[in-house]
Amino acid sequence: MLLVDDILLAPVHSLFWVFREIYNSAQETIATDAESITAELSALYMRLETGKITEEEFAAEEKRLLERLDELEKTGGEID
Repeated sequence: MLLVDDILLAPVHSLFWVFREIYNSAQETIATDAESITAELSALYMRLETGKITEEEFAAEEKRLLERLDELEKTGGEID
């Protein structure tokens, strides 16, 4: 009976595996995007401190990056 159950439930288990892989891929993409935005923020702070951009340019770019990060957190849920 156990073999029959395994055969009958194989498509369901496969489908759950596919959904789990899609979820893991999405979480990885979100984490990578968040790391990228954080790196851009670090570079932006460095450019401000070295005088390559003005404070107005810094404020505008920082606002844009922080909004992207906030949006990513809202749509992606919890970032690991």
